[in-house]
Amino acid sequence: MGRASILAEWACGARSRSNLEPVLLALDTATAHVSVAALDGDRVAAEHVSERSMQHGEQLAPLVDQCLREAGIGPDGVTAVAVGVGPGPFTGLRVGLVTARTLGMVLGVPVHGVCTLDVLALEAVETGAVEGEFVVATDARRKEVYLATYDASGARTSGPDVLRPAVAATDLPAVGAGALLYPDDFPFPAGPTQPSAAWLARGVRDGRFTVLPPEPLYLRRPDAVAGAPRKPVS
Repeated sequence: MGRASILAEWACGARSRSNLEPVLLALDTATAHVSVAALDGDRVAAEHVSERSMQHGEQLAPLVDQCLREAGIGPDGVTAVAVGVGPGPFTGLRVGLVTARTLGMVLGVPVHGVCTLDVLALEAVETGAVEGEFVVATDARRKEVYLATYDASGARTSGPDVLRPAVAATDLPAVGAGALLYPDDFPFPAGPTQPSAAWLARGVRDGRFTVLPPEPLYLRRPDAVAGAPRKPVS
């Protein structure tokens, strides 16, 4: 089932069903993989991560549908949507944010944006993977990383920035896929490597994040840009 048909089905359901418990639907498409989760109160009712990388458009809507069906939650049970806003590649972010905003509009619920690096930081702290100051480094491609620094509580103290690994190099514990990609520059990898939509949902529920508008957090220009207008032929 494609994204358009799934959203149309949800739109019909949102007008006709009203007897389900509220739920926070969370999704992140800022990395190579898609992560989706449904948080029903304090319980993660369902969570799925794409098995194939770099296919956000094909996988996101089916994963959202799968999560809600598995959790036994109808569209009118969704009271809010949380979405990772990056930083990340242009195409992946666009897929996630357009979907999140469309869901918010169709279902009439708020959409909360969160820095994706903050999600990784929260999981690292709450699972005990780090102690004290640490960094989160994710793959920015072009032999660069997206980097932010955090204190022991998981609060961001600097960044995010896009940097060459040699410039970002540190002996602090490094959470995220960037630490595995560049071990010489991040010799102490720790914690999760990919953002979890379940932790995104928990953090929004508990007020652990600075909530942002559901707009892409770009740190550089997208690869595809409009060309300069052609000069008229005289």
